[in-house]
Amino acid sequence: VSVLGIGHGNKLLNDLYDCHLTKVYTVSGLFGKATNDFSDTGKLIEKTTFDHITREKLERIVAVIQGTNHKALLMHSNIDMKTQEAYELAVKGLIRPMGKSPPIITAIRCLQFTLPEFQLEIHCLHETQQYLRKIVHEIGLELKSSAVCTQVRRIRDGVFTLDDALLRTQWNLQSIQKAIRDCQLKVKIELEKTLG
Repeated sequence: VSVLGIGHGNKLLNDLYDCHLTKVYTVSGLFGKATNDFSDTGKLIEKTTFDHITREKLERIVAVIQGTNHKALLMHSNIDMKTQEAYELAVKGLIRPMGKSPPIITAIRCLQFTLPEFQLEIHCLHETQQYLRKIVHEIGLELKSSAVCTQVRRIRDGVFTLDDALLRTQWNLQSIQKAIRDCQLKVKIELEKTLG
C-alpha cells in the first residue's frame, strides 16, 4: 500500500503523517544466511545452521521484541499512564508518540514457519525498510543463527488497506476519482479523532 495525494490531498497527507498512524507489513525471512545489507540480495557474509530453530523459539523472541517495544511506545508517548487521559487514549487505541521517535513495533507475530523460511506480520511506527530488514537479522542472531529478509510488503498504511489499493490496470481517471471519493470519509474521521 502506497498512499498518494492529489491537489488538496497533499495537505491531507501531511495531516495524516502528523497523526503518527501505524503501518502494517508482512516481512519474509530466510534463516541460515547473513548479508551486508540484511537482504537476500546483499553480499553474503556468513552461512549458519538453522535446524535447531523451532516455531516456539521464534515466537518467544517475537514476544520479547514486542514487550521491549511496548515499553518504548509508552516512554515516547509522553503520557502519564496513571491518568484518566491515558485510559481514554488507550481505549481509543491512540497511545502513540506524537512527535519524532525511533522506530517502534506496536505488534509482531509469526504468520508462517517452514524452515528455513518464515513470515512475520509487523505493526510499527516511524520505521524504514532497512529497520525491518535489521529486525529479521536480529531475530536470526537471537536464535543463534542468521537470517536475511526476502520480502517486505506494506499491507496497511494508517487508514488505508489493500482493499483501498488500485491495481496497475486501474490507474485511470475514473478509478482514481472513485478511490478518492471512497476514502474521503475514513480520512476525515481519522483526522478528527486524532488531531481534533
